[in-house]
Amino acid sequence: MTSLEVVGVTKRFGALTAVDDVSFTVAPGEICGFIGPNGAGKTTTMRICSTLELPDHGDVRVEGLSVLEEPRLARRRIGFMPDAYGAYSATSIHDYLDFFARAYGLHASERRRALERVVEFTVLGDMLDKEIASLSKGNKQRLCLAKTLLHDPAVMILDEPAAGLDPRARVELRELVRALAQMGKAILVSSHILTELAEMCSNVVVIEKGKLRGVGGVGEVTRAVTQKARIFLRVLGEAETCERWLVERPGVAAVRREREGFTFELEGDSEAQAELLAALVAAGLRPVELAPRATNLEDVFLSLTEGKLQ
Repeated sequence: MTSLEVVGVTKRFGALTAVDDVSFTVAPGEICGFIGPNGAGKTTTMRICSTLELPDHGDVRVEGLSVLEEPRLARRRIGFMPDAYGAYSATSIHDYLDFFARAYGLHASERRRALERVVEFTVLGDMLDKEIASLSKGNKQRLCLAKTLLHDPAVMILDEPAAGLDPRARVELRELVRALAQMGKAILVSSHILTELAEMCSNVVVIEKGKLRGVGGVGEVTRAVTQKARIFLRVLGEAETCERWLVERPGVAAVRREREGFTFELEGDSEAQAELLAALVAAGLRPVELAPRATNLEDVFLSLTEGKLQ
């Protein structure tokens, strides 16, 4: 059964089409990375999935429940962690969680068990009396995640949860997200830190200017991009001459400086790489390293998007 199903969602703000006929699914136990440039429509899509915005067309189903027809029932199955959340700075962690547990309609022993469960999962037990103002960015994110988990949602929607975190806090958050997936929760997570997504996501959805650019398993989307090989080249001296030569070479595209050399896309197979090497030598350039690069999520992102705002 699909936990989250986005079906032909379109959302307009005046003349701007923020989301344009977007469809994808997230199954139980999957972590789906939602990637795209700023202004691509990610947050609007997530807000529609979380019942905070209404689509102009299309629908979202959460465990079969329509967010349009049964928003209250669907909302009980959704945990939404926004990129920024409000909190009274003088409130303690315990009081903050207790307030939201009451808002979710949890009573007495049920509320106490929910608090104990999320506090243990997010490792906040030693901080319950601390005021929110005194928390580090990482601990604030864990607190927001704990709040999001109080009603034990089946679908987790996380908007830039790793933004502003130091490396250790990002690792800790990544492990928590993986643990949630192992519990069978469907997770849709957006991030600009593509290396983080690559290490934990099984699926990706790529969006730009409100339109889908790619959707599917990480390997599937990567293979669609790797019709051109990604190559790293380093030559002795003559860097500017080599760059001009690559830009003018047929079959070569997306030339970029990297470290002491260049990366670029090359049409063709190993034979094309051999021909390129021979042509470099014939042109008087001195290659000392030429090697294919594995395609990663950053390559997918750069290949499928243009980086243009709406």
